[in-house]
Amino acid sequence: MSTLNADRLYALLPAVYRIRDEQQGHPLRALVALIAQEFEALEENVEQLYDDQFIETCEEWVAPYIGDLIGYRPLHGVAPAIASPRAEVANTIGYRRRKGTAAMLEQLARDVTDWPARAVEFFEQLATTQYMNHVRLFAPATADLRSSPKMLQLGGAFNAVAHTAEMRRPEAGSGRYNIPNIGIFLWRLQPFRLSNVPLTPDPGDATGRKFRFNPLGADQQLFRLPSTEKQITHIAEPANVPDPINLRLMARAVKAAATDNTVADDYGERESIVLARPNANPAKPPVPINVADICVCDLRDVAAGWAHETTLDANRIAIDPRLGRVLLGANISGTILGTFHSGFSRAIGGGEYERSLTGDLLVTQRSASGSEALQPHLDAAASGGRLIIGDSRTYAGTPVFKVDGVIAAGAPGLEVVVTARNGARPLIAAGGPITLAIGARGRLVIDGLVISGGALQLAAAADDEPRELVLRDCTLVPGLKLNTDGSATSPDAASLIIAHPFARVTLERCITGPLQIVAGAEVFLHDCVVDAGDATHVAFDADGAGGPGAELTVTKGTVIGKLHTQLMRLASNSLFSPGSARCRLKPGQPR
Repeated sequence: MSTLNADRLYALLPAVYRIRDEQQGHPLRALVALIAQEFEALEENVEQLYDDQFIETCEEWVAPYIGDLIGYRPLHGVAPAIASPRAEVANTIGYRRRKGTAAMLEQLARDVTDWPARAVEFFEQLATTQYMNHVRLFAPATADLRSSPKMLQLGGAFNAVAHTAEMRRPEAGSGRYNIPNIGIFLWRLQPFRLSNVPLTPDPGDATGRKFRFNPLGADQQLFRLPSTEKQITHIAEPANVPDPINLRLMARAVKAAATDNTVADDYGERESIVLARPNANPAKPPVPINVADICVCDLRDVAAGWAHETTLDANRIAIDPRLGRVLLGANISGTILGTFHSGFSRAIGGGEYERSLTGDLLVTQRSASGSEALQPHLDAAASGGRLIIGDSRTYAGTPVFKVDGVIAAGAPGLEVVVTARNGARPLIAAGGPITLAIGARGRLVIDGLVISGGALQLAAAADDEPRELVLRDCTLVPGLKLNTDGSATSPDAASLIIAHPFARVTLERCITGPLQIVAGAEVFLHDCVVDAGDATHVAFDADGAGGPGAELTVTKGTVIGKLHTQLMRLASNSLFSPGSARCRLKPGQPR
């Protein structure tokens, strides 16, 4: 904060001037405030000049200059998602001090790709005659077949079984284990958290004991939340990477923790998975279920239902991280909340990842959470405002998103924002089509939601007034719903239907099923995935029958399925199914 703010500068003036200024409506105070703003800008600039001396706090444009001082050479185009070489510049000296070591190569791979990495020196995993003055107890020549961890990690990034030397070249996919070879293992999938969501009952279960973590009711592989490596000299271990959770390894860890009364890897608060019960005081966080009451076992489908269904201890809860399934003991009842992590390549669609909330300038703000019905809040915000949904729970029902129309000529339209709180991912489980009742010149923004069970529909209106729909960081479940095996129930069903020809539709960082947008409208897709389930299905058209749809602009997008558009204005840095696009180019636009 500036030491020369407006109040201090004004207080330095003689009292007679301040008295006369007050009598005249404070014009002098307003002038002093303008002068103080310039002082604050100067002080801020001086402070930033000091911060620019250090790579950790400097402005983005300064980083290349600091890098030039120490001889840093950027790797152009390797990781376009990384806008600044700050991490590489900061670690350049550390790289040089540790030149040629596995720790340096691992850190460099992590900085360049922005993915978790592990460097492996394969000569350490060779079966050799050991020198008695340098015994390597970690590399016995024979495999310990009784060790489940070693056998389960055989041949991977954490292999602990010695191999004989391979003379073939590693580029061909073989010849990995040899003296000069070094491997870099990367993890492309990131763990995305979903917090304190009620477990989803199995639809075919009459006992009330079978559940799934996934709110959409499908089997799902659970992923590990990696712990952070605190030193550049540390080589990544299994706990430091977002691997799919192995059932047998987690079972061993949970059993050991229950015996020793310790924290288990992958289960517990601030770990990869935790089950909890709602707190009697809604203002307080849920109460975690102790690891001693948890067992990890195979819950795959068998002839009689789920495996271990009849042998599970009546007072314990079974978890299968491979399928994302939960089985309650016969004596367990009540609501169970699950916190878990799923794997995906990047932050797109609905999720609890960091977002910038939309609609901060709107005056009217409301919030909904817990078991509240959404429709009353949607109705209250229809005249302009923002509705914030504050949790990751499932809201069953078929809501109507409303924006009141403006009749007066020349008057600006109303805006309604329905957004998830930062760190929340609510699911709207509809029972049919969801109506978008956007009035004349209205603007509806839906941000951070997952919608299943029905398509969003904007009907045609009797007037020719524009309507605008904006979807940001949303998932309109492709296929509307998921079967228990993860497949779509209706793979070619539309997720968004726009029948108003004067509409403007914008999708940003969304995952959707097919889009049906009438000709005359405008559609902008940025950083989106439109998934029709198969290249033979229609992903974009006007009516579901292949008629040419609205004018389309796609940037950084992926479209799986056939695309029929009236006019393709721009397709940049995007992927389409081979031979799927049928459109009319803008006059004068190169083919």
